[in-house]
Amino acid sequence: MIHIVFEEANVAVLQKAFELDEQMQGDIIEIKDDYAVGPIRNIYETEGYQQRRDWCKALLENSPYLDQLDIVDDKMAVHNLLKKLDEQPNEKVWIWMAQNQHDVCSYYWLMSQLKDYQGRIEVLYLNNLPFINEKGQIFYPQHLHEIQPKEFLKAKKLARPITPSEFEVDPDEWKKLCNENAIIRILEGGKKIVSKEADFYDKDLLMYITTDFQKVNKVLHQTQSKMKIKTGDVFLVWRMNELIKAGNLVAEGDWNKGWKEVAVKKAPPTPSEGGE
Repeated sequence: MIHIVFEEANVAVLQKAFELDEQMQGDIIEIKDDYAVGPIRNIYETEGYQQRRDWCKALLENSPYLDQLDIVDDKMAVHNLLKKLDEQPNEKVWIWMAQNQHDVCSYYWLMSQLKDYQGRIEVLYLNNLPFINEKGQIFYPQHLHEIQPKEFLKAKKLARPITPSEFEVDPDEWKKLCNENAIIRILEGGKKIVSKEADFYDKDLLMYITTDFQKVNKVLHQTQSKMKIKTGDVFLVWRMNELIKAGNLVAEGDWNKGWKEVAVKKAPPTPSEGGE
């Protein structure tokens, strides 16, 4: 059995579930990129892939994750996966997917490359399903790692083959999104992904940026803990930089020392904005 997940935190919780059910045990492959943001036109071609890497490289500059680009090689991960499936014809794949745009976009990106293996690829989509948290309360997880390991014994019953119809329709849906090539993609329910403009998350940021300087890390913590539709800190810092360039925010500190050394605040209104 090969398990595929789309977030690093999912690996650890799935490994803990293996300890409770040896029948689930198998290799875990993590698809590391976040295909819910950034350019994706011609993503399977060299030009499109390089354009995306260049975009990611620009975002990672001055971040705490400078080595991130070097460890993200999803093309190689898929190459190794297909090689293993060819060498072991009885091997099956479980794709674990929670109800968030990160997982669903990554699923679209991945399964579009697996058509030759119909019947061996199963998906476990935890779509609007209740689970029990550590306090014994019912909740609806948006991420796999929010689920207790013992709850995965229930979740595994959701495994079902990706249908021939899905292998036809889903790649077309992904192709449409690739052609739209928006910077942001969000989940509107089910597997419906909708393209959004680059400023989609700006309103979330501006809700917690005041007229007094605050450290970037503080703004990130407040924003990410409250925003309904989640995205990563690297993307949010990029949006702060874009708002600074546009004159909506003011920054102080040395970006070359990393964003933890930088503080931001809302720019004062111009005379025309403030009234005369």
